Amino acid sequence: MKIESVEVHNLHYRYPDDEVHRCAEGHMGSRLTTLVFVRCTGGVTGVGAAYTHPAVARLVIEGHLAPFLVGKDPARIEELWATMYSLTRWYGRKGAAISALGAIDVALWDIRGKLEDAPVYELLGGSSDEVTAYASGLLWQDDLALLQAEAKRHVDDGFGLMKMRLGRDADYDRAAVDAVIGVIHGRARLAVDGTHRYSEEDAVMFAEFLAERDVAWFEEPFPPEDVEAYARLRRTARVPVSAGENEFGVQGFRELFRIGAVDIAQPDASRTGGISECRLIGTLAQQFGVEVVTHTWSDAVALIANAHVVAALKNGKAVEVDRTGCPFMDRLLVDPPDIRDGILHLGNRPGLGLEVDRELMLELELPAGEPVPPGNYADLVFGAQDYAAVATKARTT
Repeated sequence: MKIESVEVHNLHYRYPDDEVHRCAEGHMGSRLTTLVFVRCTGGVTGVGAAYTHPAVARLVIEGHLAPFLVGKDPARIEELWATMYSLTRWYGRKGAAISALGAIDVALWDIRGKLEDAPVYELLGGSSDEVTAYASGLLWQDDLALLQAEAKRHVDDGFGLMKMRLGRDADYDRAAVDAVIGVIHGRARLAVDGTHRYSEEDAVMFAEFLAERDVAWFEEPFPPEDVEAYARLRRTARVPVSAGENEFGVQGFRELFRIGAVDIAQPDASRTGGISECRLIGTLAQQFGVEVVTHTWSDAVALIANAHVVAALKNGKAVEVDRTGCPFMDRLLVDPPDIRDGILHLGNRPGLGLEVDRELMLELELPAGEPVPPGNYADLVFGAQDYAAVATKARTT
């Protein structure tokens, strides 16, 4: 069997005006993601996902890597990963290039599972198809009663863990945490995302506040470049410190682990180099006594890929599930992710065990060559009118 083609499909979604979300990055009104299909002789196809700049992903995959993959054996995943990495090393290593090659890697694992008639988590050494899932949402609200109502919905839907976005101001952050804990206490736990908005002094004080309320973790209080700040916070904080959605490859995570920056690593197969690299990151994390809770924001393909990795890791604890009403998560698959009582069930179907809803994909597809519509996509902003500057401290060396 040989690879015949590699296809990129960039998807775009705009929330209805009355569903625009507020967070540290501004008014998030749109979403982007990239799906990659690897097609082989014999009719076998694998799918992967990348969460990065869509035009760059297309350029890297179709304009550079695809010719080196066509005609190759898709089962030789490790060899193909090394080839793609060597081809992009000069301009890659971190960022869009490794995210793009990671989407191909996920598709190759999907193919390998189909060829061997086994789910990916079994190929990775796992035995259980069950993975703890946590509800991700609880973005900024002026009316804290709206946060409480959302938190209650997550609990009623069976989630025993949820995460909220903070970094607005000290009074809001503390009031929001207490408001949510007030309605979920005894039924679920809360984690918080600082979205890079804290000074070290403020983070130390807030970490103590969170520890007193048994918060599950304090995520990304600082920009990802300030790894030493993470290490200093972790030495004093009584709440677990987490990061990793903005890190790439084993090389990036190795530095986090080496300096003792995190208690919880948050890689994402659609960001950090695919299933192959996530697996290596998880294994390395275990050597440093670090748990793995994968990040997922882009789409359901990335969610399922991350869940297969977590299911196979001894230190894999949970996967993130976007609960903001985005169709990339809720409607992209013919059979939506099977989440019951806070547990994602992967099942035993070969490969990733999923099928993309082609009709919806084509409905949401951004045509090749067409620019991304202006808007705030939270992690990416297109169009100066939609940019809200994020107040962060200056980088230090």
